[in-house]
Amino acid sequence: MSKGIGGSTAAAELASLEAWRDKAPVITVEERQRRIDQARRLMAATGANALLINAGASLAYFTGISWSASERLVAMILPLEGEPIVICPAFERGSLTAELVIGADLKLWQEDEDPYLLVVDALQEHGAHRLALDPQAAFAIYAGLKRTGAAIEIIDATSIIDGCRSCKSAAELAVMQQAKNMTLEVHRRAARILAPGITTGEVKYFIDQAHRAIGAGGGSSFCIVQFGRATAFPHGLPGEQKLQEGDMVLIDTGCRVQGYHSDITRTYIFGKATAEQQRIWGLEHEAQAAAFDAIKPGLPCHVADDAARAVLTKGGLGPDYHLPGLPHRTGHGIGLAIHEAPYLVRGENTALAPGMCFSNEPMIVVPDKFGVRLEDHMYVTETGAAWFTQPQHSIDAPFG
Repeated sequence: MSKGIGGSTAAAELASLEAWRDKAPVITVEERQRRIDQARRLMAATGANALLINAGASLAYFTGISWSASERLVAMILPLEGEPIVICPAFERGSLTAELVIGADLKLWQEDEDPYLLVVDALQEHGAHRLALDPQAAFAIYAGLKRTGAAIEIIDATSIIDGCRSCKSAAELAVMQQAKNMTLEVHRRAARILAPGITTGEVKYFIDQAHRAIGAGGGSSFCIVQFGRATAFPHGLPGEQKLQEGDMVLIDTGCRVQGYHSDITRTYIFGKATAEQQRIWGLEHEAQAAAFDAIKPGLPCHVADDAARAVLTKGGLGPDYHLPGLPHRTGHGIGLAIHEAPYLVRGENTALAPGMCFSNEPMIVVPDKFGVRLEDHMYVTETGAAWFTQPQHSIDAPFG
């Protein structure tokens, strides 16, 4: 059997796992205040005199409130001056204050009241008439504000949100490093439990349990396990698959630490690789390295995608999005959202800057046969790029 693949059991691996000891420090209130200050500078540049952030990743970024969006309005209004304002259903006050880590004025609404009137009142109190709206806000929020009839100009807050969140601080990088280290260890353990006949569902269950055992309270944030022909579909096929000798194995999974994501993919052979599998795996490895080497502060994001595709085209794949080849972008930003701006894709002219974090995953698909995705994450430094996790060693010894 290939090195590090098989030879153990799920029970044995779980029994030997313990909670992660090298924990990153908690994001401080002072850092969140710096984020608010940065948002205000960017608001001023757009001419906005208030910002509305809906429940979701950006609300967590500024306030520590880790709630998902729902039909009930939970939001922060950030005026150019004065204390932030949090709008929330009155019955949720206790849950809200348990997570809120910044100073804020609470405005609570009852179930039979219109929360958008509270928003309008808060804006009028601060003389705000040009509101930058969270790009992740549902249309219902825009419609609710318009329904009030208030004279409010609503503009897109994308430049403000991305301007704050796209470049990670040292504290954020440390949290993300922990999440990625944890998931890489889970990957190592998952490879060891593989055996002929094991199902994709059994492997997914193990990965979730292993993430929990290692300290990711919510278990896996997502998990894709594919065997054989299913690896030729970037996000898999429905139904269970059973592992057979000679199958390619593709596992893509992650977890969250303090809300920040990991997202790592490993592709390797169960048994002995064919010459074609070895060649395609080698091209994938080379394309991933080329994308990494292309990262330089000041250059546009698309250079990484360009570099990966050049390797694949030279290797006889593609061109462009044609198969066999790379059917999607080379990478995505990552942080409090698993996919966030900016992206490593053709036409993305956003300048690379220190602190930006990306996946690097120029997947190769050989239709109806197999696929290879090697996904590690990297961050931009003052001189180039640095890996969070080292790329996979080989097709038959994935962890060295």
